[in-house]
Amino acid sequence: MLELTRRLESGVPDKTLTLPLEKRIRGRLRVTLDDGTDAGLILDRGPLLRDGDLVGSLDGVIVEIKAADEAVSSVYCEAHLMLARICYHLGNRHVPLQIAPGMVRYQHDHVLDDMVRGLGVEPHFEQAPFEPEPGAYGGKGHGHSHNHAQADRDESCH
Repeated sequence: MLELTRRLESGVPDKTLTLPLEKRIRGRLRVTLDDGTDAGLILDRGPLLRDGDLVGSLDGVIVEIKAADEAVSSVYCEAHLMLARICYHLGNRHVPLQIAPGMVRYQHDHVLDDMVRGLGVEPHFEQAPFEPEPGAYGGKGHGHSHNHAQADRDESCH
């Protein structure tokens, strides 16, 4: 069994490992790589594994982590104030959120979907990778580039 014991900053991956969020938050886990290889993930406690992260074995095998598609609810909204309200109400329930320009995503939950509908926006059920914000104390940030100074627009949600 391949033992993946190190987080790597760089390298060329030999293999991939696709995992949902619930498994990417764990440091010790028996896994099957995408090519069928049995492996053990044996990492020190630390930030969750994100899509594109690299882990390696002592004998030099490098594995790239891939975020699996999972059941999520996504809200697409260009109205910045409405999107902020949605994030506030979801965050007030300590729900992990993936936030991107014009979009917020959370693990699918019909009660949360009803709450979002109550705010006047229809969430979309999807199968998609879930990459929540790491939080104020944990990790690399949100990992994308865009202009945070972009002017507010009063556009609709969909």
